[in-house]
Amino acid sequence: MERIISPSILAADFGDLKSECEMINRSDARWVHIDVMDGVFVPNISFGFPVIEAVRRHCTKLMDVHIMIVNPEKYVRRFAEAGARMLTFHYEATADPAVVIRLIRAEGIKVGITINPDVPVDKLRPFIADVDMVLLMTVFAGYGGQKFIPESFERLRALAGMRDELNPSCMIQVDGGVGASNASQLYECGANVLVAGSSVFNAADPPAMIRQLLDA
Repeated sequence: MERIISPSILAADFGDLKSECEMINRSDARWVHIDVMDGVFVPNISFGFPVIEAVRRHCTKLMDVHIMIVNPEKYVRRFAEAGARMLTFHYEATADPAVVIRLIRAEGIKVGITINPDVPVDKLRPFIADVDMVLLMTVFAGYGGQKFIPESFERLRALAGMRDELNPSCMIQVDGGVGASNASQLYECGANVLVAGSSVFNAADPPAMIRQLLDA
């Protein structure tokens, strides 16, 4: 599969979000990653629909929205209306993931499902055939700038094996502590979409870092 970098605006300068979006537009990133936290499912609050809509106005890349919220089924349509073109929800945040998958699909956008590092990857087996992407969290959802959990490489290999068996076209995204030091190994283990926050926005030359991550 083609490699994709999805810079996470959680690490961007919110005082100059337009310029940060324009940087992403100029870069080789194909997506922009938007982390929505509700302070309930995760112990932090990020931003909501007005920020997503602002990114949509200024960024030309696919909007890759990761919702860390309870009751995700209540907000699927609203996220689609705000501009999400890939909407990824947490397996742990809903009583019936299959319902959320159907609701997202009904909006005509791509579907992603994700799990935290303490959830066995086998929990995703019933859903892989029905989604466009699985996001493997390599830190615990809720905060940017965390260190990559090394055990994630083995989890990624196991997930890639299930993907190859059940839905070879399904993308695997990795989020958390991604940078130049581990990008190559993440690709080797089966990932093809890397979310990069601090490693991109804190770089001296963010577009060059995006290119370096793609070429790792």
